[in-house]
Amino acid sequence: MRRNEEGEEVVAKRTRIQEVVQVALRGGSLAASATAMAVMLTASEEGVADIYGFKLTLSSNWYVVGACTATMLYSLFQLCFGVYRLLTGSPITPSRFQAWLCFTSDQLFGYLMMSAGSAGSGVTNLNKTGIRHTPLPDFCKTLSSFCNHVALSLLLVFLSFIFLASSSFITVILLSSTA
Repeated sequence: MRRNEEGEEVVAKRTRIQEVVQVALRGGSLAASATAMAVMLTASEEGVADIYGFKLTLSSNWYVVGACTATMLYSLFQLCFGVYRLLTGSPITPSRFQAWLCFTSDQLFGYLMMSAGSAGSGVTNLNKTGIRHTPLPDFCKTLSSFCNHVALSLLLVFLSFIFLASSSFITVILLSSTA
């Protein structure tokens, strides 16, 4: 009988460690998405491009803020909820339904971030290389600070995705251990 109690204690400790890691990942997601949003909001610069002898004043301000804001709010809610549950000693996901809800939400917001990052990467690549067969120049030569801000923000968007995907993976482990 004592052996069974020790086994249950080991499983409880392992589950608690997984929950602490999950809360830390949510904190990482919150930090990455909030920083990505802040960097995107500050990504503005003005410059002049020369297209067939015409001087074109470029002023850019780019927002991937929608996806970052939604993910930031979700991560903040989950972080607060997770910290509260850890401090009270109760499990973060007390039921299978709640675990599935967390898994689905992590997937949804993770894919939202990946989608925003992918779309932003495509546009940023066009800004960096210009468009062949058209007179559109390499805008990043003129707007280098803007392009650097966007690149940093996109890196943070993908980092937020990694945090959400890892949190989702831990939820899968928790779901499989309670089967």
